[in-house]
Amino acid sequence: MDKEKITRINFLARKSKTVGLTEAEKAEQTQLRNEYREYMRRGYMAEFSNTYIVDENGNKRKLIKD
Repeated sequence: MDKEKITRINFLARKSKTVGLTEAEKAEQTQLRNEYREYMRRGYMAEFSNTYIVDENGNKRKLIKD
């Protein structure tokens, strides 16, 4: 996710707490938050897919099944 979108998310969050948002801004905020969640979810899944659990016998198994 690019820096401009994250900056916009933060701006809308601050504006929501102070002045309030228009309906269009609320819709934009929801859409941007959903994009951010999906971006983070993909990152976590990529990290977890490369993570292994090693038991006391030294056997490795993937944290997430493919």
